[in-house]
Amino acid sequence: MSRRLTVFVLFTAAYFISYFYRSANAVIAPDLAAELGLSAARLGLMTSLFFATFALVQIPLGVGLDRWGPRWVTPGLMLIGVVGSLIFAAATSFPALALGRALIGVGMAGILMGSLKIFSQWFSAERFATVSGLLVGIGSLGALGAATPLAWLNNLTGWRSVFGIGAAITALIAISILLWTRNTPPGVAWTGGSAGGRVGDVFKDLRFWRVAPLVFFLAGGILGFQGLWGGPYLFHVLGLNDIQTGNLLLILGIGATAGYTLSGWLADRFGLPRVIIASSTLFVVCQLGLAFHPPLMVVALLYALFGFTGAFNVMLLAQSRLLFPLSMTGKAISAVNLFAIGGTFLLQWWMGLIIGLWPVDAVGHYPPQAYTAALLFTAAGSFLALIWYLPLVRRK
Repeated sequence: MSRRLTVFVLFTAAYFISYFYRSANAVIAPDLAAELGLSAARLGLMTSLFFATFALVQIPLGVGLDRWGPRWVTPGLMLIGVVGSLIFAAATSFPALALGRALIGVGMAGILMGSLKIFSQWFSAERFATVSGLLVGIGSLGALGAATPLAWLNNLTGWRSVFGIGAAITALIAISILLWTRNTPPGVAWTGGSAGGRVGDVFKDLRFWRVAPLVFFLAGGILGFQGLWGGPYLFHVLGLNDIQTGNLLLILGIGATAGYTLSGWLADRFGLPRVIIASSTLFVVCQLGLAFHPPLMVVALLYALFGFTGAFNVMLLAQSRLLFPLSMTGKAISAVNLFAIGGTFLLQWWMGLIIGLWPVDAVGHYPPQAYTAALLFTAAGSFLALIWYLPLVRRK
């Protein structure tokens, strides 16, 4: 195996486990709520802590990646995630569950950013969008593992053993990255970010602020829904069981995988801003469709398209790579990702607050109107962010 391929495979494997963790609660949510007595607001808050701590790490992460490189920073953080997964597996109270989830978020925070940073060293700028799309496309198969397979394994062994196994796999991948990858290709010196600008230079750039709100709602919308509320929506609105719900989440995950995989190729072929605008428009349409709880077959189609179009949020990370110098890649991408993950934390939590405004029925289900209100809120935000982004569209 070539060194470049080794770098790609190991960081993609790490992203797979990261995506599994962020999506797993959608399937096990009923068990968590029943076993630990969690309300919708607490369930949303606990699940979103993954993204809250993930977001808090982003700015120091960008500085660390530019200075020490992903070979050291990424596996170091992943080992924190191992501890968090073990705490989550053993939790018997909400505080312990929340602590475990928060530490998992810290542990996974350096994987995507570390991958994009190391790819910027090992792959040319002309191939960066395509390779980034392949990374997230293949890695997002972790969401497929967190759908029907997780539902089956949860029924077989319980959610606690799932997180114990996840801790072991995470540790193995972290050690492999440390042993078998390097920050730069042979013959290329690692500068440690000595030629890079400051984090403030990113936040002073208006182009960054065109990108940030859109990635907030695109990434936050797809990850918040796929990672939690996509499951309860099916349980409560359509009355599906856990296996049926897992199947629909699998369809959503397949759509996301296809979107991630094709997004880079489409961006390189038709222009990155134009592709983002087209996918974002369809993303808003999907949310509006789901808001009015159509029949099951239509929901299945919307879940597939919702996953496909939401996946194009990764191209906003690739765009930030193209807007700033190579020596600032870590700072630029992590600054954009701060809004992506921060959006996931806030939207996942806010959707829970909105849904929680309605009382549950006798079997603990929230009414369809609750999900309508939450989805209309995220659709409106996505549309306004898209309008603000439009000035970035330019001909080459």
